[in-house]
Amino acid sequence: MSLMSVLTRDEAQTRARLLDVHRYEIALDLTRGEETFDSRTVIRFTVRPDHDGADTFVELKPAELRSATLDGQPLDPGTLVENRLPLKDLPAGEHELRVDALMRYSRTGEGMHRFTDPTDGETYVYTQLFLDDVQRVFAAFDQPDLKAVFDLAVTAPDGWSVLANGTTAHDGDGTWRAATTPLISTYLVAVAAGPWHSVRTEHRGLPFGIHCRRSLAPHLDTDADELFEITRQCYDRYHEKFEEPYPFDSYDQAFVPEFNAGAMENPGLVTFRDDLVYRSAVTDTERQTRAMVIAHEMAHMWFGDLVTLRWWDDIWLNESFAEYMGYQTLTEATRFTDTWIHFGVARKPWGYDADQRPSTHPVAPEAVDDTASALLNFDGISYAKGASALRQLVAWLGEKDFLAGINTHIARHRFGNASLADFIDSLASATERDVHAWADAWLRTSGVDILTPRLTHAEGTCSLAVDHHGSRPHRIAVGLYDQDLAGNGGLTLRERLALDVPQSAPQPLGKRPALLLLNDGDLTYAKVRFDSESFETLRESLSGLPEPLTRAVVWNALRDAVRDGHLPAAAYLETARAHLPHETDLALAEGVLAFGSVHVADRYLPAADRPAALTTLTSLCRDLIRRTEDGSHPGLRLTAVRHFIDAAAHPDTIAAWLADGTVPGGPELDPGLRWRVLGRLAVLGAVDESTIAEELDRDPSATGREGAARCRAALPDADAKRRAWEAMFATDDLSNYLFTATAQGFWQPEQADLLGTYADRYWTDAPAVAARRGPAIAIAAGRWAFPRHPVSEDTLRRGERCLREADLTPALHRTLVDELDDLARALRIREAAV
Repeated sequence: MSLMSVLTRDEAQTRARLLDVHRYEIALDLTRGEETFDSRTVIRFTVRPDHDGADTFVELKPAELRSATLDGQPLDPGTLVENRLPLKDLPAGEHELRVDALMRYSRTGEGMHRFTDPTDGETYVYTQLFLDDVQRVFAAFDQPDLKAVFDLAVTAPDGWSVLANGTTAHDGDGTWRAATTPLISTYLVAVAAGPWHSVRTEHRGLPFGIHCRRSLAPHLDTDADELFEITRQCYDRYHEKFEEPYPFDSYDQAFVPEFNAGAMENPGLVTFRDDLVYRSAVTDTERQTRAMVIAHEMAHMWFGDLVTLRWWDDIWLNESFAEYMGYQTLTEATRFTDTWIHFGVARKPWGYDADQRPSTHPVAPEAVDDTASALLNFDGISYAKGASALRQLVAWLGEKDFLAGINTHIARHRFGNASLADFIDSLASATERDVHAWADAWLRTSGVDILTPRLTHAEGTCSLAVDHHGSRPHRIAVGLYDQDLAGNGGLTLRERLALDVPQSAPQPLGKRPALLLLNDGDLTYAKVRFDSESFETLRESLSGLPEPLTRAVVWNALRDAVRDGHLPAAAYLETARAHLPHETDLALAEGVLAFGSVHVADRYLPAADRPAALTTLTSLCRDLIRRTEDGSHPGLRLTAVRHFIDAAAHPDTIAAWLADGTVPGGPELDPGLRWRVLGRLAVLGAVDESTIAEELDRDPSATGREGAARCRAALPDADAKRRAWEAMFATDDLSNYLFTATAQGFWQPEQADLLGTYADRYWTDAPAVAARRGPAIAIAAGRWAFPRHPVSEDTLRRGERCLREADLTPALHRTLVDELDDLARALRIREAAV
C-alpha cells in the first residue's frame, strides 16, 4: 500500500483560513478496464486577500498523475509526495486547478469499489468517500468545511446507468451528466454505476428511486412497496419536524455490494449494504432494522449534509442525531412502534461496552487531532451513547423546545458548517434551562454512570434513595411492581414515578414493591442495579413483566451484571432458560440468545462448561420451536431455529434438516439457513470440501461465495486452516467481504487445539496486512481475525506485547485495544466463577 499523509486539524484550519472553494468539475471514465479509471478534475477556488503568497496543497492518491496545471501553468507531477500535491506562492484572488490522473479501483470498499457479480458476471462500481477517501477518486481539498458545488460527468460502458447526488441524464455518447449539486462537503460526493435494476416513483413532486444489482431484482421488487412506504412516511414526518424543506433534487437509495458500513448518507444518493435486500426469510425485527437505517440516513439530509460538522471531533453531531431521529421517527410515523426495545437490547449495549474500554472517549471529544484518529470514533459511543444522551435531553428539555432549537440550528447554518458550540447555542436559544451545563456533563465526559437503589423501611412503608456512581444528572422513571394477585407469576405495575438523580431527598414509596426498577422506560444512559428482594422477584417472575421495554431494561441490567462479575454467567443462562420460552418480543429474544451464545457460552464460561451451556441453549430453542408450531410467531420461530443451529453440539438434527430441505413444521431451508447449517456442520467436522462445493454450485451468488469461504475456513482440518490463513494474510486477493467471511469461520471454540500456532502468527501477520491493505482490512483483521479462541492469558500477554512493540496502523491499534480488553474481561469473569 502506498503511503498516505493524514490531514491534521491544524492543517485543515489553516487551509480553511486561506481558501474559499467554489466549484468542482469532475469527469470520470469507467471504460478503461478492470483495474483503473480516468479522473479529470477542475477546481475553482479563491485565495483570500489577506493571504497573498500562501502555500497549500490538494490531496490525490493516483496510480499515475498524468498532469496538473494551475492557472494554465504546468505543475511538476514529481512534486506529488504521498497523497499531497503542493500549491506554492498563491497570489490572492481566483484560481483554477486542473488535474488529470489514472486512479485504481478498490476491492476493500474504500474509494471507487469495483465488484463483479458471480451470479451473472455483471460489474458494478460505487464510491464510498467518507472519511478521507475522496482523494482515491478525484483531486480535492479534502476537508468537510470547504464546501463547494459539484458538476459530475461519468463515461460508462454500454448498458450501464449512472447514479449521483443529483438527477442524471445520458447525453448519447456514453457519458452521463449529473445535475449541479448545492454546496456540499467533498466526502459526500457519490457515484454508483452499473447495469442497475431500478424501481422509481415520485412523492410530493420529488423523484424517488431504489436500485440494486440485477441478480437481486426479484427480491427488491418483492419489498419495493415496503421500502417506498417507509421512505414516504419518514420524509413526511421529517417535514413536520423540520421547518427547512428537503434540500436536494431527488432521493435515490442504492443497495450496493461489499459495502463496509450499514449505509452512507450521500445527499440525494444514499448507499446501503445490499444484504438489506433480503434473499432469505427475515424476522420483523430485521425489517424494522432496515427501516431504521432508512430513517437514520434520511435524517442526515438535514443534519450532516445540509448542516455539516466543521471538523471530525463533532462527528457525534451527525451520528447521534441521526441515530436518535431514526428510532424516534420510525416509532412515530410507521408500523414499527416499538423501536426503542431494539435500541435498548441491540444498540445501547454497543455503547455501554465501548464506554468501558480503555479506548473510551466523550461523545463530543475535544481533541481529534487528525483524520486517522477521527475514523476510530465511529463506534458505539458516537452512535448509541450519543443517541441515548439526546433521548435524555428530550426528556429533560421537552420535545417542543428541543425541536425549536434544532430548527434554529438548521436555519443558522444551512449549506454551511457548525460545531458543538453552535449546536448548544441554538438549543439554548429555545429554553431557559442551562443547556451548556448539561452538555458539559453529558457530552464532555466518558464512562457509564451506575444507579443503585437503597431502600429504607419504617412502619410498614419504605423510601428510596438512589446511590449514584457518576457525575451526570439523570431524569428517570422508577417502576414499582407488585405480584399479580392471581398467583400466576405475573407482575403488575403499581406506579411509575418520575425521579431526578441526584435526589434532593429520599422518595417515599409506600408499601414495599416486589420489584423496584430504576430507569423503567429506558430514558437514560446508565447501568442499573437491583436490591436483593427485587432480584429474587426477577429470578421467579421476569417473564411476568407486562411491557417488553421494561423487560429490555431488566435483561440489559442482567447482561451488565454478568460483564461486571456480579452475576455468574451460568446464572444468566439459567434465567434465560426459565423465562425466554415465554418471550413474545423478537428483539428481546434475539438479544438474549445472542449474548447467551456469543459471549456467555463461547467466551465467559470455562471450556469444560461449554457443552452444558450449549445444551441449555438448544433446549431453550427447542421450547421456542415447539411453542411456535401453530404459526403464530414465525419470526420468533425463525430466531429459535437460527440459534438452535448455531448451538448444535451434534450434527444429526441439523444434518437431517439440510437433507430434507426443511425444519419439521417449517421453515423451509432457504439459502441463508442452508449456509448456516452447513457452517455449523463444518465446525463439527460433519461435511467436507466436496459438500461445500456442491452447495456453492447450488448458490453461486456473492452471498454463496461468502458462505463457502466461511465454511471452508471452519473445517477442523490442518490444510483447510492453512489455506484460509494464507488467503487472509499471505495474499491480497480477498475482497473486504470475503476476508471477513474467512475470518469469521476460522476461529472456533471447538478447535482450540488446532489453532494454537495461528494464535502466535497473528501478532506479526495482522500488522503486516493492515499496513498493506488500509483501514477497512485493518479493522476486519482486528475484529474478525482476532484469535478469540482459546480464551487464554497467553493470548492476552502476546497481544499486550504487540501493542507495546509493534508498529501498528491506527485502525488496527484501536481495534486490538478493544479486543484485548474484551479478552481480559472474559478472563476475569472466568476467574470469578472458579
